[in-house]
Amino acid sequence: MAEELKVFRTWSSPFGFRIVHALKIKGLEYETILEDLSNKSDLLLKYNPIYKKIPVLVHNGKPICESLVILEYIDETWKQCPLLPQHPYDKAMARFWAKFGDDKIFPPIRSALFSQGKEQEEGVATAVGNLKFIEELLKGKKFFGGDTIGYLDLAFGWMANLISILEEIVDMKLVDAETFPLLSAWMSNFSADPVIKDCWPPRDKMVERFKGFRGPHLKKVA
Repeated sequence: MAEELKVFRTWSSPFGFRIVHALKIKGLEYETILEDLSNKSDLLLKYNPIYKKIPVLVHNGKPICESLVILEYIDETWKQCPLLPQHPYDKAMARFWAKFGDDKIFPPIRSALFSQGKEQEEGVATAVGNLKFIEELLKGKKFFGGDTIGYLDLAFGWMANLISILEEIVDMKLVDAETFPLLSAWMSNFSADPVIKDCWPPRDKMVERFKGFRGPHLKKVA
């Protein structure tokens, strides 16, 4: 019996790309269902009635929610091209840093995108301070997973895409090769990987998308 895999996501969601990248690396076929979050489908609400969010992976009719949870499910279900480290300690550390990225880096970067003035400066300063911890993780490595893309690379993958988009939109530099040489190199290496590169939408489309998100937020605080 063939596996049935469906991914509910939006075309621009960085969390949805985590799942797409993992499935591609594993060589798995899947169906994409693109959601309009202003008019969520009945199926999305059925499969994620608690949070009502994307992404959702549906495997043979059973839904799995939350992108980091989905990544682990994919890795445990399909053993080829392992994503998580094998040693329990290394695995625990990968989970720790993935959560750190979601809790301590994504929110201030989001704040910098959706604000101006002092609030924006504080968001950038917080993000840059926390990115220094990520820089340290890359010492002696091409990817966070070593020589190949792994779980933590996919968890941090949004940085390789969205940070430069944010920099363009707000005309402010967060990551440069002088301050973050290892992170800058990782962003280039990750983005150049064929699996990753082929999944991302055109950059100009992403810039317009996030400019569109930014506008209403600025009006609310004006």
